[in-house]
Amino acid sequence: MLGLSAAASVYAPEVYASSVQEKSFIMIKPDGIHRGLIADIIKRFEAKGYKLVAIKVMVPSKDLASKHYEEHAQRPFYPGLVTFLSSGPVVAMVWEGKDVIKYGRKMIGATNPLASTPGTIRGDYGIDVGRNIIHGSDSVESAQREIALWFGAGELAEYDLAMGKWVYE
Repeated sequence: MLGLSAAASVYAPEVYASSVQEKSFIMIKPDGIHRGLIADIIKRFEAKGYKLVAIKVMVPSKDLASKHYEEHAQRPFYPGLVTFLSSGPVVAMVWEGKDVIKYGRKMIGATNPLASTPGTIRGDYGIDVGRNIIHGSDSVESAQREIALWFGAGELAEYDLAMGKWVYE
């Protein structure tokens, strides 16, 4: 009996932590910055219960923008993406929480803002696909790649969110 209880206490927190601690790269693009949407966007992720573990404001170099969008390198719109992303400041962030990648994408909305549901970030603030306000990782693999591209070792904070017990069972 004691052995089973001890095993449960050892393994349960690890299972719980791995299901809760997913990370996603979220970036407010230059159009979102210039339109004054930073606080509104951050507020949505905070209100959902996600934890901000890294944030920086920067103007990406063309090289960084090229690497970020490298999966689209053979597409005709790639040069425009790179030019736009490096045209002004962005807010690069890492958010953490249960299913933050999948649900973060739902909060962001469809790539084309006119196809986005009202209530999503793009549905509420965007009109043109080339000015769609925000980027969010679409998979665990892309999140890992993008976080490593935009943030160096030691730039992600580790802490317990005070409201965590009110968000997660």
